Amino acid sequence: MQVNETLSDGLRRGFTVTLPGADIETRRAQRLTELSRTLRLPGFRPGKVPMPIIRQRYGTAVSAEVLEESVSEATRQVLTDRGLRPALQPKVEIVTEDPTNAAIRDIEFKLEMELLPDIPLPDFAALQLNRRKAEVSDESLSEQIDMIAKARRTFEDYSEAEIAERGGSLAGRAGDVLIVDYKGMMDGEAFEGGSATDAPVELGGDGFIPGFVEQLEGVTVGETRTINVTFPENYSAAALAGKPASFEITVKQIRKPIAPAIDDAFAMTLGYDTLEELREDIRKRRQADLDNLSRMRVKRELLDQLAKMVDFPLPPTMAEAEFNQIWERLEASRKAGEEDEDDKGKDEETLRSEYRAIGERRVRLGLLLAEIARLNNLAVTEGELARAVRQEVMRYPGQEEQMMELFRKYPALSDNLRAPILEDKVVDFILDLAQITDEVVSIEDLLKEPPAEGAETAAAAG
Repeated sequence: MQVNETLSDGLRRGFTVTLPGADIETRRAQRLTELSRTLRLPGFRPGKVPMPIIRQRYGTAVSAEVLEESVSEATRQVLTDRGLRPALQPKVEIVTEDPTNAAIRDIEFKLEMELLPDIPLPDFAALQLNRRKAEVSDESLSEQIDMIAKARRTFEDYSEAEIAERGGSLAGRAGDVLIVDYKGMMDGEAFEGGSATDAPVELGGDGFIPGFVEQLEGVTVGETRTINVTFPENYSAAALAGKPASFEITVKQIRKPIAPAIDDAFAMTLGYDTLEELREDIRKRRQADLDNLSRMRVKRELLDQLAKMVDFPLPPTMAEAEFNQIWERLEASRKAGEEDEDDKGKDEETLRSEYRAIGERRVRLGLLLAEIARLNNLAVTEGELARAVRQEVMRYPGQEEQMMELFRKYPALSDNLRAPILEDKVVDFILDLAQITDEVVSIEDLLKEPPAEGAETAAAAG
């Protein structure tokens, strides 16, 4: 095999490789001979099919198979002999015309690739991170149980005595639940999703358009009231966002909510033996959520610091591919009317520059974490991957068997789960070496803490 380097430009490398025709022909002949020993054709005894017939029927397919194997082996040898680590699958182009039908002659192909850069690792012990943590208080635990009880309320009609206590007239006030029919109009026409029958509306509650509930205070049974509202700018239905609408609302009933007593009997309705057992389970799950949020915050801070500590050239194709994915998602969001508020008013050149920088950050962090994993023998075990697959499958209740079959049929789906698992392993490895200061904060402070700069995870680059 002859190898000549034709390109050496930054991370790009190119070679021409020539495979001796005699070697190709020897492998082809060996393969045909192996085939002849087991081949069965009508009119011939097993293993007695004449070689000319075998060549005529199977020669082209065998030649193509031998050529593919020879080129693959030669490519691996070029990479091994020169210690090259390609960032992506090398590009192979056969130069020799019609190589599978050629007589004994040399086969030439071009080999081009982009290499992984040399990645200097920062001093992880020099990292100084602040990990904000919150503990589930008895007060917050009680509030959460109250919310569960509120969600399981029942509703009853007011008694004559209760109506008399309210002045003899039942006018809606905070805490009441109205049963209403409503019809929404925009520019004089009804719009999709704007009408409902026997809909419950809690006065003083939320979940409706701002101003909707407030304008219903003081209504009475049988009253029809028209209210005017404006949909929020960030409303989920883009066609309605920011637009005014009117609703004609007819009140059919006014009922009072009855919250269950929070005791052992209430806990039993939720599958627990005692209220204390319910409280402890909620505390554990809530604490796990807070710990995960705390970890996410410190992970983002870690990635931000790493992004500032390292700088190395990126394989151009990887960086461009990541940018293209980001830009495609951006354009899809634009078409759906979901453009980010921070992007509005920016020209396309500015947006492309900003999102290209985000893409480069993701690729750089992805390559850095992959190098840390490689040098420290960090890998995802089959057990860890199997658990991740099971967890993913459980997200589709009633379709578990179909999802498992998909994972068996398409291994790439499992690979998509492998990347974030490995990323978390690398993050844990670094956190064990970094200097971390723990700070206990309130749950409210932990929840409202804004995302760190460049909050994208590195797994996006992999």
